[in-house]
Amino acid sequence: MIAVRSNFFYTRTVPCELWFLNRAKDEVQRGNVLMIDARNVYRKVTRKIYDFSPEQEQNLLAIVWLYRGQQEKFLRLLADYGEGTLAATVACFDSTDADDKPIFPLPDYLVALAALRAAFADVRFSGESEVGRRRDEFDAELTQFARDCHSLQAAPAHEYADFALPPADFVPAVDGLGRLAERSRDLIRQGDLLYKLAGRLIDAATEDAASAENADAKNSVAANGNRAAREWTRLRKAADEARAVAVDHLKQVRYFWRQAHWLAERFPHGELCDVPGLVKVVDHAELAANDWSLTPGRYVGVAPEEVDEDFDFEETLREIHIELADLNAEAAALAATIKRNFEELGI
Repeated sequence: MIAVRSNFFYTRTVPCELWFLNRAKDEVQRGNVLMIDARNVYRKVTRKIYDFSPEQEQNLLAIVWLYRGQQEKFLRLLADYGEGTLAATVACFDSTDADDKPIFPLPDYLVALAALRAAFADVRFSGESEVGRRRDEFDAELTQFARDCHSLQAAPAHEYADFALPPADFVPAVDGLGRLAERSRDLIRQGDLLYKLAGRLIDAATEDAASAENADAKNSVAANGNRAAREWTRLRKAADEARAVAVDHLKQVRYFWRQAHWLAERFPHGELCDVPGLVKVVDHAELAANDWSLTPGRYVGVAPEEVDEDFDFEETLREIHIELADLNAEAAALAATIKRNFEELGI
């Protein structure tokens, strides 16, 4: 029995339960029912539609494998996630786009940031204190970001050497790959910070140009104000596009590791066990004691509250703004329809 949350259907919002009947149960399984509560397992497609990602489907299937004693499939899936984590790490530096053209996500972002910084190299500012401070701040973060990118690029071979999968060792192996996931998450934050620092530097330089008194200076911003500002804006946009590509690839590193971690945390010995809020094997006696209810949530209990370490406040706020814009557009369309209907009725 697998319980699925609401909003998994395009035309209905009701939750559902999947029944899987097996007439080929062995003696160990006979008389038992595997209860899986997957209501907390989902991927948000739109604000009204949810589904399972391919990896989430595999994780739920892995629980069934353990129930049937197919541990080798469980371990193979963990190994696939480990290989996926390593492959995603390599792809951050050397990958292909949708048209199979080679791209270099993190190196390209570093090049874009360097080009933006070079635009300020030979420019004098009247307000040197503020612009200089912003420039130094940007330089320091850019230097650290480049070092950390190099550290991540050099890491996979070392991490792979620690990645072994005998049943007793897969938890340390997954934890070892977690170091790659943490580095990728830190690089996402650093990359976002660099983009913000670039914006602050441009704002300070633009403000300085507007108030500059040495407009006749050969290299002053004031002498080339609009042209320089347009160039900075163009370079900043290019950096943002490169940042988006780099972030998408960095997120994949942590994504594949989290799938392995999800399994290893819940089944650390590679054997099926009761997991509160997720899974429990129930026999006929327990079913009878619960009036033969086949609702998994009645047996598995409540999952402990989890803190989402990957929660991105700014991204969530952007999604809220987009959703609000959609709702406003929908409201305007409904208002227009209502008004037209009233006019047709002569009211």
